[in-house]
This record gives sequence, structure tokens and C-alpha cells, in this order.
Amino acid sequence: MNAPSSDVIVVGAGIVGSAIAFFASVQGLKVTVLDRGLPASGTSSACEGNILVSDKELGPELELTKYSLGVWKNDLAEHAGQWEFEAKGGIIVASRESSLTSLNRFTAAQRAFGIEVQSLSMEDLRGLEPNVSPTALGAAYYPEDSQVQPMLAAAHLLRMARANGARFVARARVTEFQRSHDRVTGVRTTAGDFAAGAVVNATGTWASGLAALAGVNVPVNPRRGYVLVTEPLPPMVHHKVYAAEYVDNVGSSDAGLQSSPVVEGTPAGSILIGSSRERVGFDRTVSVPALRTIAANAAALFPFLKEVKIMRHYHGFRPYCPDHLPVIGPDERAPGLWHASGHEGAGIGLSVGTGKLMAQALAGHTPDLSLEPFAPSRFGALESSALDAQGASA
Repeated sequence: MNAPSSDVIVVGAGIVGSAIAFFASVQGLKVTVLDRGLPASGTSSACEGNILVSDKELGPELELTKYSLGVWKNDLAEHAGQWEFEAKGGIIVASRESSLTSLNRFTAAQRAFGIEVQSLSMEDLRGLEPNVSPTALGAAYYPEDSQVQPMLAAAHLLRMARANGARFVARARVTEFQRSHDRVTGVRTTAGDFAAGAVVNATGTWASGLAALAGVNVPVNPRRGYVLVTEPLPPMVHHKVYAAEYVDNVGSSDAGLQSSPVVEGTPAGSILIGSSRERVGFDRTVSVPALRTIAANAAALFPFLKEVKIMRHYHGFRPYCPDHLPVIGPDERAPGLWHASGHEGAGIGLSVGTGKLMAQALAGHTPDLSLEPFAPSRFGALESSALDAQGASA
């Protein structure tokens, strides 16, 4: 099958790809979305739905976070109920003097950048979270931290794109790029050939494999993480609450297991418990030590959890980039190819900002925020063994 040509092909129907498709359709572009499986069947279905400013160091990612939060709250405000948007606020808790000192330094830098953050005394903290550990020494409150149901967000963004004329093709795995001289002009898939003026690689943890098909290096790799889900409870945790060590884990490049507690309630009553990070490739084996560590850390932060039953757990892979910045924008090494991946655990929060900026650029406009810090060309040449190692996954 040879489909009619589009302005843009988006490969990947997770939340990032769906956001790009929606905002590109708003720009009036003719969009085709392809996915090797079904919508939101990758990382978007295996995460908590964080929209956090509280865990971002100063720099380009924090700028993108502020921009994306504005898109969630303004551009998409009328749709907030469809994906259970909650501006619940986030609290970082320090239980050691050294952690409290680091937290105060971190929040001072963010406050100077324009982030809304309030320092909490022990009394303030327990007024907001009465069930938190008595060992807590202090905390910081971020009223802008928010939450969505990620699968609903991805599904509705794609639905909204389709309502604007976008086309979606499921179970279409990309096997080859089509070219005219050096320029990428489309893709060959298991569901047929598709032509377009631009092809966007929004395949998340599989982004490096798809990039390798085009002969370019985009070093995005999977990083496994788990989430525990408790039995339904009366309201016991009122914000997204996590230990100060979580910020360090987000910025770490260690391959081994890292875990720090992240705890939050849900409208249904269940409590979601994270977090963990480890680079184990695409190994889906359940790690009992990781689950045990996550549970123990959470119980240290909220002691009542020691008596609470865990109903289930789930895990998935976040698209990790070695320099901790996503890859966003056109790839000058393969004209016609664009990338939007490598957001790791921030992908839900950054998705709509990424989508709007990419759509502006794809339509030939100057994006509201420069994409230069996220340029794909910042990486070196592709090693000859990369394609064999990654496989043709899209």
C-alpha cells in the first residue's frame, strides 16, 4: 500500500508523538501518525503522569518545563478534565541536615529563576501532610507541580489530532527510510509506504534504533522503573511527596539500581509509590529487590504504609539520554528527519511543550523557545555496530 503524501509523518503514538500530531494539525499541516503497536502502548502506559518543575536543575530542561506547564494550563485548559489534570502541588522532604542544606540551596536557585517554591518548617509540613515521617526536618512546597492520567492524555491528544484531519495507522513498524539523494522523504513500513515532507522520530526508548536506520546517532536508551499501587484508602497523602534524594537520582547517570521514595494519592483512593531507575536494556524481568527497596523507602517517608496492602505493580522503560536533555528538532545530518525523544521520566510533563514547539518549527515558524540546546546534531557519528545492537525498532 502506498498512502497519499503528508506534510508530516510522526512515528510513535505515545504522548510525545500524539502531542506533536495534535499541534501540527492545529498549524494546518497534513499529519500521518504511525506506531508499531497501539497508541500509548510504550512508556506512556507505564508511568505516573508527572508534570514537575520541582526536580529540574537550572538550564534548558527547566525552561522547557515552564513552557510546557503553560501549555497544559492555558492552551489545553478546556480539555483538562479528559485526562484528569490535577494541580496537586509537590513537596520535597529532607530528613537529614545535609539534605536540608542541599534542598535550601537548590530551591534558592530555582526561586531566582522564577519558580514558585515555598520553604516549609516541620510544623508547616505536617499541616500539609499529617502522616509524613516524624524524622522529617523540613521541606519545600511547589504549588505548580501537577499530574495527569498519561494514557488518557495520549489517547485524547491523538483523538483531537484525528478530529483535525490527522491519520493514524497502527501496527506499522518502520523498516526503512525513503530518500531523494540525502533527504529523507518517507518511510517503508510493514503496513506500506508513506511519503512526507518531514518524518518525526517520536519512538521513545526505540529512538536510537530508528535513527540508526537513517544512519545517524541518537543515543537514547531504556531505563527501567517500577510503580507500586496500593489498595484504595481514605485520603492519606494529599500532594506528590518525595525525598530530597530523588532530585539527585533524576540527574544521575549510574547504570545500577537507584531508588528514592515518591508517594502520591489518586482520585480513586489508591496510592502510587515509586521510584526506581536502572539501566538493564529491555529486560522485563521483575526485580524483587527493586520492589522491596521501593516499598521500604516509601514506608520510611510515610510510616502508615507499612500496614497497607500492595494490589499490583507495573514497570516500563524511560527514554534516557546520557546528557539528561531530550533530543528535539531537525537533524541536519539527515535532512527531512526530525527527533522528539530522550525525555526520560519527564516525558509526560514535557510532551505538550515539545509538541507545540515542534509543530511551530515544522510549519516554518520560529518556535516560542529555541530548540538549539536539544539539537540532535550534538551527538557524534553513528558507530557501525549501532544498528545491529539496537535493531530496527520503530
